[in-house]
Amino acid sequence: MEQQTSFVLDQKRLTGILSAMQAICARRTTLDATTNILFSCGHQELILKSTDLEISLQYSCPLNDAPVGDPVQFLVSGRRIFELTKELEGEISCAFENNQLALQSGNARLSLNIKDAQEFPPFPERIENLMELQSSVLLSMLEKVAFVIPQSNANPALNGLLLEIGAEHMRMTATDGHCLAQVTTDQYHLAESRSWLLPRRAVLELRKIIESSGNERVFLGTCGNQLVFSGDSFNFFTKLLADAFPEYAPIMNRDGFIRRIAPKAELIKALRRSICLLSGQFIATEFILDEMKLEVAMINKEVGNLREQLALVESAPGGMNIRFYAPYLLNGLHVLPGDHVAFWLHSGMRPIIFQTQQDTLAMTYLVMPVSPTQAG
Repeated sequence: MEQQTSFVLDQKRLTGILSAMQAICARRTTLDATTNILFSCGHQELILKSTDLEISLQYSCPLNDAPVGDPVQFLVSGRRIFELTKELEGEISCAFENNQLALQSGNARLSLNIKDAQEFPPFPERIENLMELQSSVLLSMLEKVAFVIPQSNANPALNGLLLEIGAEHMRMTATDGHCLAQVTTDQYHLAESRSWLLPRRAVLELRKIIESSGNERVFLGTCGNQLVFSGDSFNFFTKLLADAFPEYAPIMNRDGFIRRIAPKAELIKALRRSICLLSGQFIATEFILDEMKLEVAMINKEVGNLREQLALVESAPGGMNIRFYAPYLLNGLHVLPGDHVAFWLHSGMRPIIFQTQQDTLAMTYLVMPVSPTQAG
């Protein structure tokens, strides 16, 4: 180029953006160009884009100095520029010249080969915003359900998070077939009910992006057949799972169930002790309930046994024996707030249902019992 295009970036800001894009540009796809990040420089703004054809991320970054020369677009290896900028400090002067991206920081001068921007796949455009969300509420909801999403369940619909928004509430639900987690808030509504099934990977990346962005608000929108979460400087796009999420309402019905309340810390400790005796085996932990107490018992013939009693904070008439796989219970108890946990039981063939309220969030966690033939 006869006229050089140059700009200056803050190293910490650029490194943070490139770090958020690594999980995307490092993923193998059918196009080699997706290992690159698209740089678009012009009008006192740098826009960076990364996609793996399933999730896409765009960041806008104001430039410390106005760019000199015509707007330019080019591709740079996402991994290489991230590794280099991590090792620089302060302001980074960038120049586009002779088909290379030249970088200078302090006494360090280096350059990276670049590629034609035309090789980059089409990027989502024309976002239609639906609502504004408080980022802290969105993060809290994601944290309370994302841990249940399996990585590669044989049923594709289980490998995602169901987001539902209607006239009365916004709800997230996830299940792996053994456990189900759900969180609901009446803080957000849509006149017309909508639902989307987000892939597990998109959920995990979204959490990291929102946590690092520092934004107080996030906009939820759509872009064609994709869902979009936008902050002040980023747009995160995800394709959706087309499979039908299981109908979960019947299993959450508590008709005929009896409520009890137990001290959470003591229950967690008892479950941890029972897990210590599992030795990698699928062995059930037994809950033996009477009117005033809960007894936690587990026997591993190769290792040892546990029998521990917990006084119930709220008791109920009648007794019951029911078996669960302790790690499933423990996973959900960790995200439930408060010093005590309320749970509902019906019989040895129905799930245990935990439910609690925190501010505007109503949380439900259920675990299916282990049948006697699986009890170990």
